Amino acid sequence: MNLTPRSLQRHLKTHGKGFSAELDGVRRDLALALVTQPLTLQEVAFLLGFSEPAAFHRAFRRWTGEAPGQYRARARSG
Repeated sequence: MNLTPRSLQRHLKTHGKGFSAELDGVRRDLALALVTQPLTLQEVAFLLGFSEPAAFHRAFRRWTGEAPGQYRARARSG
């Protein structure tokens, strides 16, 4: 993006967004795509930058209302 951290903050604030909210949205979108791939859930958590798999599980449940394993099974069956 070729922006300084402060410039990025200013641009996000201008559009009524925050870095944490944007990061959460990007992680959610990537998680939904990655959880259906042939990766372990631990690998998905690592790729998304979570400190531990449990943190990924909590975030995934917050985003979707279900555990990543349940989402994966439902996606594969239908």
